[in-house]
Amino acid sequence: MAKTEQRNGLDMWGSKEKVTDNEKESYGSDPVVNGSAIPGEKQVDRYGFAVDAHQYSRDSAEEIPIEVIRQREAKWLEMLKSWEAKKHKKVKERCQKGIPPSLRGRAWLYLTGGKVKREQNKGKFQQLDNHPGDPKWVDIIERDLHRQFPFHEMFAARGGHGQQDLLRILKAYTLYRPEEGYCQAQAPVAAVLLMHMPAEDAFWVLVQICEKYLPGYYSSGLEAIQLDGEILYALLRHVSPVAHRHLKKHKLDPILYMTEWFMCAFSRTLPWASVLRVWDMFLCEGVKILFRVGLVLLKCMLGSQENLRACQGLYETMELLRAIKPQYMQEGFLVQKIIELSVSEKDIEKEHHTQLRRWKESHGDLHCKSPPRMHGAKAIMTAEPPTWQELRQRPTIIVDSLLPSKTDVIQAEDAKENGKTQEEKHKKMVLPPQETGSAAVQEHDSQECSPLHFNFPTSETQALI
Repeated sequence: MAKTEQRNGLDMWGSKEKVTDNEKESYGSDPVVNGSAIPGEKQVDRYGFAVDAHQYSRDSAEEIPIEVIRQREAKWLEMLKSWEAKKHKKVKERCQKGIPPSLRGRAWLYLTGGKVKREQNKGKFQQLDNHPGDPKWVDIIERDLHRQFPFHEMFAARGGHGQQDLLRILKAYTLYRPEEGYCQAQAPVAAVLLMHMPAEDAFWVLVQICEKYLPGYYSSGLEAIQLDGEILYALLRHVSPVAHRHLKKHKLDPILYMTEWFMCAFSRTLPWASVLRVWDMFLCEGVKILFRVGLVLLKCMLGSQENLRACQGLYETMELLRAIKPQYMQEGFLVQKIIELSVSEKDIEKEHHTQLRRWKESHGDLHCKSPPRMHGAKAIMTAEPPTWQELRQRPTIIVDSLLPSKTDVIQAEDAKENGKTQEEKHKKMVLPPQETGSAAVQEHDSQECSPLHFNFPTSETQALI
């Protein structure tokens, strides 16, 4: 087990790290992919990352015709208006194709049950946000802020709005779950959410991920992630016997290579286009997607004798897994392999019981009593059926129309008719020119334009802008 620091988790997830004002060394993540240094220029790609710094974001992203994107947006808008569990098959298929960027934030909010959680706890985030928080956790969180995607325009500036919102979310979670506190791996997860939705929505989705999708991952001792490491290793025996034998031969503990993968949901490992597609499927289908991604990468990197010639020992194998070949992480290739791999919830649960029994035989009972894991959106919705009111869309951008209403039109027509009658009665009466001008000015001054009310948009309205 790697050394822990007073932060409920691994020091950079089992990595050694040196951080100074000008440089950052990190084992366990590519120093170029997904941001880990200060960007050299302000030009950004479609995702908000500095172009030169985020080299894979453009190369691996699939180009989708704008007409197809508009069709998918229309389908998702219709689906979100009548969100229900019985449509899960259709939701799953559409998540596998990729959620339209304009609706990704709102879709994640609905998939995770974060929308329902927010409605059930109105005012809770504001209450937590107004609390100063535990100084111990706040200090640790503040020291981690600059490490989260510094190549991204939202988090590039120290003390900028992105880092401020990230601090708010992570601090609020330490108050919401004081028994867990803060784990360093939560920061990149929260940062990804903030790129797609406002702070309050991101907080409730983070809560759902921690409690429903990955329960126990961020608790003291990291027992849950160790168990899942053993599950991954056991599943690999069936998916790629060659890779399994190699890891067994060199006694490479799963926690050494899969901890960051799973705890950060591959957000610090894959090119960004692939990260978003993996998250679309993960938040729909649950943790089995993370297992499939891990198995695909292990099979691709260690599943052939040709690849194994380059890693004859433990150190060489670790170096290979720290530098996954770009072609294996490419969006189209990876997504197709994930869909094709037949690893189900039943396979994972069956292996979970086996590994849990072995854990108790060797370590005793688990110290962390986590709630049972829920495998995706359908399981969450079935276990906690939402009400219609909790799913109702509540836009927060309110624009009073400057166009006259039907009532105004009728009143104007009536006034016009009355005006004609009065004009016929007094057609010989003519106002002096100066009085006419004065009356016109007075009439203009008395008319008030309908005000525009703008509030900060939530994920529900961002998609429509």
